[in-house]
Amino acid sequence: MSRLDLDRQIELEPKRLAFAKRVIEHLGYAISQETKTTLRFEFKGETVTLYPYSGWHTGKSIKDGRGLQKLLDQLTK
Repeated sequence: MSRLDLDRQIELEPKRLAFAKRVIEHLGYAISQETKTTLRFEFKGETVTLYPYSGWHTGKSIKDGRGLQKLLDQLTK
């Protein structure tokens, strides 16, 4: 999904993806699927999908929302 500033997205998306992957793995969760735009991992037996550029996260075992920090807060509770 492209944004209004495509050049900014192209520059930042890989950095945000790498950072999110590093933080999630540091918490002990294995990334089960990684694409250029998404990360998927298991939490409480359910798949969680994170779109690092926009910060959107969704899954049955979490409350959907935006922001990596909000996702991390749910994973550490």
